[in-house]
Amino acid sequence: MSYFMYDVMGGTVDEPGPETMRRVLDGLVEADDEHPDVSMTHESGWCLSAFRGGLLVWENPDDDSLGPGEMREVAREEILRLFGLLAAGDVAAVEALPWQNRACLRCLGG
Repeated sequence: MSYFMYDVMGGTVDEPGPETMRRVLDGLVEADDEHPDVSMTHESGWCLSAFRGGLLVWENPDDDSLGPGEMREVAREEILRLFGLLAAGDVAAVEALPWQNRACLRCLGG
């Protein structure tokens, strides 16, 4: 199973362990308008992006059947837990969470 993260400056970290995930997430203190997030992408195409302030965005850019979902004010430890689930390939557990603002893009003509 393969996954990778982008740090806040866009650098790639291949298959990080829990401590490296923490360090990547800690990099959000340096986030700015040009570099606002860190993310993890799984080989399945699913991506979880975290922004300073606890915004999470869940999406699969390879599958246009659903728009991105989001959660706000997510605690740091919960973000790390979700990164761990995605790294382990447990897409179903992450997908089952109460993501907001999802829309069927095909239904909207997207």
